Amino acid sequence: MDTHELLTKITSLPIVADGLAENMLAGNFRSVFKGQGMEFDEARHYQWGDDARAIDWNASARLGTPFVKMFREERELTILLLLDTSASMHGGTSNLWGNFQSGAREEQCPSPFEQALIAAALIAFSAEQSGQRVGAFLFDREIDRVFPPRKGRRNVLAFVSGALQRHKPGISIWQNFLSTNGYTSNLRSAIAGAGRLLKRRSMVVLFSDFHSMGWDQELGGLSNRHDVIAVRVSDPLDEDLPDLGLITLQDPETGLELAAPTGSASFRDAWSQWHKDRADLCLNFCRRAGAAYLTLPVNTDPATVLTRFFGGRGGR
Repeated sequence: MDTHELLTKITSLPIVADGLAENMLAGNFRSVFKGQGMEFDEARHYQWGDDARAIDWNASARLGTPFVKMFREERELTILLLLDTSASMHGGTSNLWGNFQSGAREEQCPSPFEQALIAAALIAFSAEQSGQRVGAFLFDREIDRVFPPRKGRRNVLAFVSGALQRHKPGISIWQNFLSTNGYTSNLRSAIAGAGRLLKRRSMVVLFSDFHSMGWDQELGGLSNRHDVIAVRVSDPLDEDLPDLGLITLQDPETGLELAAPTGSASFRDAWSQWHKDRADLCLNFCRRAGAAYLTLPVNTDPATVLTRFFGGRGGR
């Protein structure tokens, strides 16, 4: 989709953000609030059965009668969004498939970047509506831009605007058999940067296609101190490439091209197995690191996927 279409879709997100906000903050982030601390709420008269350790001795001495301190769990949450803006996120085989089908252009699936931005914006608007602080990193081979966590709609819109400036519509084909670590997004740098920025326990949501290696140790360190959710944006045709004949695939990270014989069953099997192995590796990394893992296909509704995910975490 072009940038105007993407912006139009994002501007409608606050309408559907309320339901997601309820699921995000209705007791579903117990691991985030664990160790977050309690803050003083009020003092009241001592009642039979109150814990003597809660007695406010200073207030009791001043007023000549026992008072106890009342505390409430601190519920303010910082949410940091890490959005991969690398070239592979702007391609997608769904756009390739669209070139071989007839039908309206609007029926094409979004690119991984577009799907990730829509999901990230939905989380940001939901957090903003519930009064939480929202920050973001935009990263490729390095961290390109940082939006420090702040409250308010203005900060969310600044993130959306910054991300839209990195929107690259029109990239129709890509292939990642050819990519090497030197040409992929630097997940390690983004994760390490999040750890340096966040001083208190927070929630970190990482959006990427995870075509990168060597980030698992950093993810483990971040997950030890924060609630981390890794969202892998996937394309259904990664695992089920149709017979399109002999086509040319280009890796946008390197510019290298490959003549792909999609009419060959063995090639399609190898394609599917390679992508499945990458997805399994990502899942295993996240499990070992203690991070939550979510797959977000480009042909699904992000609001539905996120609502189901956050709604299901409360029972953990």
